[in-house]
Amino acid sequence: MSDAEVVVDAGRGGRRLRWIAGNDFQLLENGEQFFPRVFDAIAQAKREVVLETFILFEDKVGLALHAALLGAAKRGVKVDVMVDGFGSPDLSREFLESLTSAGVRFRVYDPGHRVFGKRVGWLRRMHRKIVVVDGERAFVGGINYSADHLGDFGPEAKQDYSVEITGPIVGHIHRFALHAIAVGGQGRRWLRRRVAAVQSHAIAPTGSADAFFVTRDNHRHTNDIERQYRAAIRSARQRVVIANAYFFPGYRLIQEMRRAAKRGVKVDLILQGQPDMPIVKIAASMLYHHLLHAGVRIYEYCDRPLHGKVALMDDNWSTVGSSNLDPLSLSLNLEANVVIRDHAFNENLFAKLSTLMEHSCKKVNASDLAGEWSVWRLVRSFFVFHFLRWYPIAATWLPNPRKRALPVQLPDTGETASPGPTRTDAA
Repeated sequence: MSDAEVVVDAGRGGRRLRWIAGNDFQLLENGEQFFPRVFDAIAQAKREVVLETFILFEDKVGLALHAALLGAAKRGVKVDVMVDGFGSPDLSREFLESLTSAGVRFRVYDPGHRVFGKRVGWLRRMHRKIVVVDGERAFVGGINYSADHLGDFGPEAKQDYSVEITGPIVGHIHRFALHAIAVGGQGRRWLRRRVAAVQSHAIAPTGSADAFFVTRDNHRHTNDIERQYRAAIRSARQRVVIANAYFFPGYRLIQEMRRAAKRGVKVDLILQGQPDMPIVKIAASMLYHHLLHAGVRIYEYCDRPLHGKVALMDDNWSTVGSSNLDPLSLSLNLEANVVIRDHAFNENLFAKLSTLMEHSCKKVNASDLAGEWSVWRLVRSFFVFHFLRWYPIAATWLPNPRKRALPVQLPDTGETASPGPTRTDAA
């Protein structure tokens, strides 16, 4: 991308995304790097912690997060937590009550109900993973708070990425997170006070990276993240590397990959070879013929389940976030990515992904697929083509209620958790 591309059009909602200069990004690989950095940042918090996650389990990682949040709240730090009701369904009363009684504002996005003991309502989930500490340090990525993001979990441990961020872009992430948690009914006066405090606090440059923060929702910004992927691939001249756990993108994104490969760009996809759900590999493999014949190279990561959602184009553009390239993330869920323009970060990410491709992946060749029955392949391709073409439109036909983040309900009693002692938001 050229330096002249200062403003990025994010589409239908009319939001204009601007490159924000002066940031520093540190790539964090897996829970071994991510959890200590987040927990340390929370331990050092002086004013505020805002945290969103899809999954929070009450295992050793969830308990470590609980201890960090509880410690911050007891020091007088304002702590706001939002989890997804589908992704984090089984937190105990003791876990929640100890936080809320210490003053943690704990919200659940679209708390679901079980039908015959099964979770329902799996569409349009809050899938973001964001932490902002004191409005000066942020974390964005794909790592949840669960032990399966640590290598000692065993063969099912996930391979994933996040970034630690400082610099002016943190202010944009902070304002977004405050707006998101305000949906829980704190009121506009509360929101105005908190946002005004953010706007009055200038964040000094900490590095040389340009960046912008891009999100997806079900109302104004329905395809912003996908548009950024397509624009970056369209602009690529040398290389495209995408590592994505759940890969079944729309027709236009597939076509951009094919066009890039045909014009000589090296397009590499790193997908799941040992998926946590078998349907993931089946769905992605339906696209293999179409991509390989255009010159796209496909690598299946085989060490353990791949959970990452990262990409890079040429030697400057990169993205890290929560968005998969599948119908749920691209058309239904609430997602958040950071887009980074920085040569050093791009090279670091490229080195990490190159190591995966060289040492931990099986390259898929067209000859590996030669045994498939050609008639079945043609029939399957017909239906896959039309599904990819129409699912973004079909997603708009599904029910689209304005879901809310509600104060946590304590298990067993249905009682709303106490918000704890009253505090001055401006403090």
